[in-house]
Amino acid sequence: MIKLSEVKSDCRHFISQVPCGPNKKFGAVCNECGYYEKTDGKILIIKLGAAGDVVRTTPLLYPLKKDYPSAKIFWLTYYPTLVPLRTSPSADRAFAYDLQSISYLSSLKFDYVINLDKDIEAISLMDKISADRKDGFTLKDGNCYPVNEKAEEKFITGLFDSVSKMNKKSYPEEIFEICGYEFNKEKYLIDIKSEADIFQNEKYGLNNGKIKIGLNTGCGARWVSRLWKDEYWTELINKLLSEGYQVILLGGKQEDEKNKFLSGNTGADYFGYFELDEYINLMNKCDIIVTQVTMSMHLAIALGKKLVLMNNIFNKNEFELYGNGVIVEPEKECKCYFQPVCTNKEYNCIDYLTPEKVFEEIVNS
Repeated sequence: MIKLSEVKSDCRHFISQVPCGPNKKFGAVCNECGYYEKTDGKILIIKLGAAGDVVRTTPLLYPLKKDYPSAKIFWLTYYPTLVPLRTSPSADRAFAYDLQSISYLSSLKFDYVINLDKDIEAISLMDKISADRKDGFTLKDGNCYPVNEKAEEKFITGLFDSVSKMNKKSYPEEIFEICGYEFNKEKYLIDIKSEADIFQNEKYGLNNGKIKIGLNTGCGARWVSRLWKDEYWTELINKLLSEGYQVILLGGKQEDEKNKFLSGNTGADYFGYFELDEYINLMNKCDIIVTQVTMSMHLAIALGKKLVLMNNIFNKNEFELYGNGVIVEPEKECKCYFQPVCTNKEYNCIDYLTPEKVFEEIVNS
């Protein structure tokens, strides 16, 4: 019988309220365990959302693991399934933003806390939590405020469209600067769970040797100023099919009706919408991804897929494609910068991003 004094609570695998991984898998016990990995220190990353922003924050794990190799890294988010726990480097624990997690994390003392969100949930927690070092954004006089001068530039960029438009730095560059690091093209990290790969089944017809083009046809409910016409998708699909590509329609529940319509009208493959782990595996079967600025864009970058990114309302400099993609924009100027709904009464700029242009970039990828 193991004694309490023999329990190694400083082990990276130790959870405290349930058996650790080595115990569940191999029956290992602390007083005779070959999996013991001593930890020293705790780091917390607060990056709640959006989902794509969580993915594009993962490069921070590289310098953090280098500078704090023995620390446990915790991550608080609305999307814990997107936090890499199996990669190298990886976080140690991912917490969903809820009362239980906030109560637990607030009771801990951290060596280092990074908050990269400006919403009230994140900044209020940042203000309350105890840590030796903090970077990012916090609460001051009821408002979001940079913790220190390293976050001032990113803070100002978010306040004024005129400043945002002049920004030449990518998002990873910006968050690395906030944490005092230099960005050296560290890649996105993502867990690919092979047990969720249902697409090896012959019924999906993905083992045909064809180049597979994944088309993510939606853009979310909020930013409809990015939405491409169904007739444009139809034209692009028909061009691709005529050239012998396999076209796979991608999206979530919100895009289900659209994708069924497009599939029925063109013959493109649509397998339905899936849970996130399965969706990541489906995207991983594609050779090239075509998408607007969505979570799928970030997933494609993390998977190392060739990317054709359709952009109209955002500053293209914020996107880091790692030399593996191209950004295509409308021929006419976008006059609805960072606007969820197009405010230009003269024309919709997204209508001037043609299927011919997107097709050309796919072929040249």
